[in-house]
Amino acid sequence: MKRLISICVSLLILALIYWRIDFQGLIAVFRNSNLPWMMISLGMVIPITMITAWRLQQLMPSTLSEAMVGAKVEPMGVNLPSEPRSESLTFLEANKLILAASSLNMVLPSKMGDIAKAYFMQERGHLTGAMALSLVVFEKTCDMLSLLLWCVFGLLLYPQGDWLFGVMTFSVGLGLVLGIAILSVPRFARSFFKVLQTIAPKKLKAKLGKMSYAWQDMHDYFWQDKWNLTKIALTSIFIWFLHLLQIWFFILALNAYAPFLTNLALSPLAILAGLLPLTFAGVGTRDAALILFYQPYFDAATGAALGLLCTSRYFLPAIGGLPFLEQYLSFAKQAKQKQG
Repeated sequence: MKRLISICVSLLILALIYWRIDFQGLIAVFRNSNLPWMMISLGMVIPITMITAWRLQQLMPSTLSEAMVGAKVEPMGVNLPSEPRSESLTFLEANKLILAASSLNMVLPSKMGDIAKAYFMQERGHLTGAMALSLVVFEKTCDMLSLLLWCVFGLLLYPQGDWLFGVMTFSVGLGLVLGIAILSVPRFARSFFKVLQTIAPKKLKAKLGKMSYAWQDMHDYFWQDKWNLTKIALTSIFIWFLHLLQIWFFILALNAYAPFLTNLALSPLAILAGLLPLTFAGVGTRDAALILFYQPYFDAATGAALGLLCTSRYFLPAIGGLPFLEQYLSFAKQAKQKQG
């Protein structure tokens, strides 16, 4: 029901957008687009996915502590044994996991496809239970912090320094500081998980408790290897640089222009708007934010076209992950049958 409501909200926002703009102008924007730049910008999905898969490989611990082994998680409602298992994650397998999670993210609420990725990693023997879940949450936290970092960088250099952008700069900066504290200060992270357990529904309290312990193990693992931690951090920042560069290439493909540093400020804000749990895959809210933020640089029809291209950043990997999704879902079905 929630998914149906989010789809309806997305369709309503899109209907309002296309009602207020010149729809024929939107068609004309695509008709007059720069084909080479369009191919380059859409094709960037491939290297971004591959680098993200390589980072997932680097995130995998080489050894598992007893706390990691003993914890387990059932993100898809399947109870699995918690015996120690650890098999290396190949580059091909990492790509399959990333793409399959992208497919699930299009149909499951709140990026639950990434949570399902943790389950698949557990089932395939790469990690056990809560360790797999905490690794995925760690990965997504690195992504969010990298996005916030680029957003703060762009906003500090953004020429239109009115009160609205001042509030957004403060809010994004605060989120960045809190996120870094969760990753780097164990005591703060424990307090954070305790607060979550206090306000979370009863069914999630136990899982948050397990995840808190696994998070501590993950923290100890990464901080004992400063080089690997630095490599993960720099890779995450570079991945999001590529994401934002891709959006700038979309603008060039539409024969429009906005300064690249301005794009570093505005495109992350639009992406953050799309993360609000109101619409289907951010469709609608992200489009409206793009039209609003980029209105000093191009018209609403071009902004709407940019919104469609930004949506393709999520749909293309989702389509590419469909063949692998069936494979992983069959593993889940077999595991459930064994438990039954």
